[in-house]
Amino acid sequence: MRTIAAMLEHIPTHLIAGPLGAGKTSLIRELLSQKPADERWAVLINEFGQIGLDAALLSTGEDGVTLAEIPGGCLCCVNGVPFQVGLARLLRQAKPDRLLIEPSGLGHPAELLRQLGQAPWLTVLAVQPTVLVLDADALRRGQALPDSQQHALADAGLLLMNKSESLDETTRKELTEKLPQRPLFWTSQGRLPIDKLPGIDARASEQSQVATLPTGPATLPHIWLDPTQPICQVQATPDNWSIGWRWHPSQRFDLDQLAQWLSRWPWLRAKLVVHGRSGWQSANALDGQALTFKSSEWRRDSRFELIFSEPQPQAELERAMEGCRIRD
Repeated sequence: MRTIAAMLEHIPTHLIAGPLGAGKTSLIRELLSQKPADERWAVLINEFGQIGLDAALLSTGEDGVTLAEIPGGCLCCVNGVPFQVGLARLLRQAKPDRLLIEPSGLGHPAELLRQLGQAPWLTVLAVQPTVLVLDADALRRGQALPDSQQHALADAGLLLMNKSESLDETTRKELTEKLPQRPLFWTSQGRLPIDKLPGIDARASEQSQVATLPTGPATLPHIWLDPTQPICQVQATPDNWSIGWRWHPSQRFDLDQLAQWLSRWPWLRAKLVVHGRSGWQSANALDGQALTFKSSEWRRDSRFELIFSEPQPQAELERAMEGCRIRD
């Protein structure tokens, strides 16, 4: 443990929860675009998988925003030292006026709330009512919420009914009647006026006493011994299996070939930020959807993260992916 100073206390903290693919990252991107210019915000992303894509997808070059990732995204990770140390490190670095936390769609937001309500976070953070992002169209089709997200309904201060553009008033009323009595906001693309964010009027205060937060050794970055070879990381749980790669930024990929490669595999979620033929592009898709690429500010490396319901043949995946590289 180490004593720190020059940091605010009772920092307004917003948990942006929701199932896989509901639109949590889209909502955070929208909120960051509305951040007051004179405020410092921090975003902590606890996503399933080991590579970490959401910070790359959120990268905008915005001043006053500090992003940090903690891989894992499962209950044991939230309870563990890496999460506690990662959050403390982010607060020391950013000294934010406001904190956004995005837990994995495969994680346990109720358990995360319990952790944030205990020492050493009691005076450091002021946790606001949770925003639970839901895929309204998936609910219309009868797709059930995972148990971990069902438990989060009780703590929600706002249900953001995302992907609702195709739902008529009758369907919206039927869904409303099936959900707990909570404020609802119907939207698409994660759009939410910042004044609708629960707790947006809360303000941090000057530190009345020096806080003591967890510390740990700094994580060492992976280094490419061969820029033409990726760094690969795999994570397995009883319910899901993920694989991710980081490629040296000098390596470029053919986007059409990448789309064809991904179309042949039964992934639940695909995220990528990639150096393409005409610059840097990102894509984010669910359940085998077609990829839609858009320009990205990320330049550090190319990243791929795939989540499956069961393990896949890793060597075959990698061979096909390497075939998508542009060889000058």
